Amino acid sequence: MMAETGPLRVACIGCGSRAQTYTTLAAKRPDRFQIVAGADPVAARVEKVRRISGRADFRCFADGAELLAAGLAPDVVLVATQDNDHHGHCVGALRACSHVLLEKPIATRVADVLEIERLARESGRRVMVCFVLRFAAFYRKVRQIVQSGALGDLVSIQANEGVMPWHQAHSFVRGHWAVTGTSSPMIISKCCHDMDIVHWLAGRRCRRVASFGSLDVFRRERAPAGAPARCTDGCPAADGCAFNALRYTTDMRAGWLPMVYDRAAEAGTDEIVAWLRTSPWGRCVYRCDNDAVDRQVLALEFEGGLTGTFTMTAFESGRHLEIYGTRGVLKGGETYRKHFGAHLVFFPHEGPPVRYSVQSADGGYELHGGGDAGLVDALYHEMTCPPGTPLEAGIDATVHSHMIGFAAEESRTSGRIVDIEAMYRRDAAAS
Repeated sequence: MMAETGPLRVACIGCGSRAQTYTTLAAKRPDRFQIVAGADPVAARVEKVRRISGRADFRCFADGAELLAAGLAPDVVLVATQDNDHHGHCVGALRACSHVLLEKPIATRVADVLEIERLARESGRRVMVCFVLRFAAFYRKVRQIVQSGALGDLVSIQANEGVMPWHQAHSFVRGHWAVTGTSSPMIISKCCHDMDIVHWLAGRRCRRVASFGSLDVFRRERAPAGAPARCTDGCPAADGCAFNALRYTTDMRAGWLPMVYDRAAEAGTDEIVAWLRTSPWGRCVYRCDNDAVDRQVLALEFEGGLTGTFTMTAFESGRHLEIYGTRGVLKGGETYRKHFGAHLVFFPHEGPPVRYSVQSADGGYELHGGGDAGLVDALYHEMTCPPGTPLEAGIDATVHSHMIGFAAEESRTSGRIVDIEAMYRRDAAAS
């Protein structure tokens, strides 16, 4: 049962990077949150969350089923496992009478997303999805400007995500999301954030989607001559290769290695190299088993005639956004921050441009800045507000953006324009 007063009792299923980020933020608000338990097959990760919690009575478990069967009755279960496990863990938590903070994506199949939505509605339990960009200062400012009417009637939205070449290699070539059959397609695993933001800013449902995309660069035939299966095996192209895995011991160590190697903070170079000799992250990026695309484009038709486009590419860094209206155009993102000294610029059709800079609550300026903290701050309200109150990132508000992504992948693989409502009906009937 939900605590009537006092802090919410939170248990984690999955204690990796995202869970550690959220629990670190939650632990700073003991008046609102108590981190009471964690489950993960890697005991060292559970131990990290236990230390973050600061609680002597913290309970440690090897898997989510064990945690849910232990009778803890947490107010909120944080599900931060791999994509394919989200559905089972979220359903288990809802059936155990807990509310859920669910890492994105909601699930990897349309039918599973719709089942979670239905079960939450029928049980009266709340599911808040970790769409942290909704809480980032940049996107909150964009939405404020759009809703102010300054742009007039919306005509078209263009959004882009530059995944970054190293990020692509780390996560979608060598990493957890490289094989779509065991995770989810790129448009779901990485870009459901972007589908959600476009839908959130459009303020209306998407009707039809067309999409094209492929994997071209990270393929065996693109490997340098003589490249071995692993970067640790003496590659002749190592010095000039941007994806040399030995960079995990140098410039790519601090930001990336802790995400996949639990001893990253204390390990010496020899230990890391030894780990790379057998780890997926030591493989040549041109000799992996990956099938996630490295580029994809979408054309979107929304209710009321609003159009949209979205481009994902591995070979750019950061997000960019352009929104066209009958009174002016709003443009912003990493390029504007770097080259124009403003995060956003509004160009009215008549009159001088207006520049906006944003500052997140945690002092950051990045487009993702403040999103994690904003999500955790909002979590308490989302889980304690009166029944029937619309949740800012609740399951009801986020299912449709997932449907856009699923429709895009169906369009990409089938070569057809996909009607989203027809897809809803078909998959709901099959579930």
